[in-house]
Amino acid sequence: MSIISTVSKFVKKEWFLSCMFLAIGLATLFPLVGKSGGSLHIDQVAGIGIGLVFFLHGMGLSLDNLKSGMLNWRIHLVVQSFTFLVFPIIYFIANFFVKGWLPNDLLLGFVYLCALPSTVSSSVALTGIAKGNISAAIFNATLSGLIGIVLTPIIVHLLSGEDSGSLSLPDAILGIAKLLLLPLVLGQLLRPLLIKQYTKYKAYTSNLDRFVILMLIFNAFSDSVESGLWRNNSVYVLVEAFVGALILLIIVLYLSKYAAKAMAFNTEDEIAAVFCGSKKTLASGIPMAKLIFGAHPGLGLIMLPIIFYHQVQLIVCSYLANKYRAR
Repeated sequence: MSIISTVSKFVKKEWFLSCMFLAIGLATLFPLVGKSGGSLHIDQVAGIGIGLVFFLHGMGLSLDNLKSGMLNWRIHLVVQSFTFLVFPIIYFIANFFVKGWLPNDLLLGFVYLCALPSTVSSSVALTGIAKGNISAAIFNATLSGLIGIVLTPIIVHLLSGEDSGSLSLPDAILGIAKLLLLPLVLGQLLRPLLIKQYTKYKAYTSNLDRFVILMLIFNAFSDSVESGLWRNNSVYVLVEAFVGALILLIIVLYLSKYAAKAMAFNTEDEIAAVFCGSKKTLASGIPMAKLIFGAHPGLGLIMLPIIFYHQVQLIVCSYLANKYRAR
């Protein structure tokens, strides 16, 4: 009974993580249901959901908050350098040691993870918990997302050495802009007209992005299972993805804190730099993967590193945020 109680508490506390693994399990058992063009047409429903999620992100984005964090250029330099330069360099070096040991599609997943922009919600939330520079966190997380529309597919292309999906590099960038940027801009333009309604119903839409991510994971893994994901790989690939994500996070946290100290940041700026510079977005990462890699048969495996990194960064950085807060 105690084991059941423990599992029940874990599922309630970590319902999103539990549902991600449930989505992978369901995709393994019922791939015909979740695959693209399957009976539920999840790929089409999720596509509509992505547009709605980023429309709401645009609606909730305050330009006043962005303006107040704009002038601290040294934080911006550190955060954006880590997001789009240090991460890829770490992969480039690590690849010499792990190539041949890990499945190629999993390696491509780590390429993709290292190319992704920072995440807005957890970066800002954890910076707030740690009593850091929130305005700088908001500005950098938002800027990172916009830069990532162009740089993420370029970095993937450079590190992988080829176009990794069915789309050319320019088409991938244009597709990401249409998928993520267009609804974001539309939401921002309509913010003055709809902000009262948005604020009123925000509680009901707060988990929409997570449900859309779950649909995308179910769809991607269903396609990959149909293409032989588990016939060609063992379950140990899950352990490899988790360990790789954890090691990567530890390295980046150490380096970002060292960089903040070297730049003589005060504690508030250090917190923003560490939390924004070490984060990678799941909310944008999953839909962007569908565009960049197209109908790649290993898409499920490619997504594994960001799925694990997302959860590991929340757990580790929540602990660090509370340590900073107690200073």
